[in-house]
Amino acid sequence: MKPFRRRRRGTVTATFELNEAQLLVNLASQVVELLQDRNGPSESEPDPLAQMIGMTGPALPPEDPVLARLLPDAYRDDPQESAEFRRFTEQSLSSGKVANAHVVIESLEAGGLDVGAKHVEVELAEPQVMAWLRALTDIRIALAVRLGIETEEDAERLAESDDEATLAMGDVFDWLGYVQETLVNVA
Repeated sequence: MKPFRRRRRGTVTATFELNEAQLLVNLASQVVELLQDRNGPSESEPDPLAQMIGMTGPALPPEDPVLARLLPDAYRDDPQESAEFRRFTEQSLSSGKVANAHVVIESLEAGGLDVGAKHVEVELAEPQVMAWLRALTDIRIALAVRLGIETEEDAERLAESDDEATLAMGDVFDWLGYVQETLVNVA
């Protein structure tokens, strides 16, 4: 990958190898799928007014640990208040996360991924930069949860693993941090 840089006309660009772009699309698509699966019908009776304005999200916290990190409780010490808050906000929050992931996917496809180019160049306007930063954060959170990374010591332990797949995913996690860092530096 050639890191993100700012162009004179105000856009931000980066060039990815084809396999890097495919990996980003795959990871963003997994986050989309996970969040869209969560946006099913509500577990409780919807409030008629809330139903009229489309605020009938789930009241129960997600069982999947990744979703629990991406869609955390608002009130850790009050499950009832958290349920009410979640019911009115979760669908909007997850829709925003899905939209951010789609920006990543669409900009990579527009940069040459959809035609199988050897290199994929993305050019991002300011709103796309913010969507990329949010989506990269969500992807890294999902990977961190799956890899068991909560502290710096966890990341160090991961680097010492004997499992090839774990090491590879740890490398992906680190690389995504690099991608995000280069974007933050020009944002």
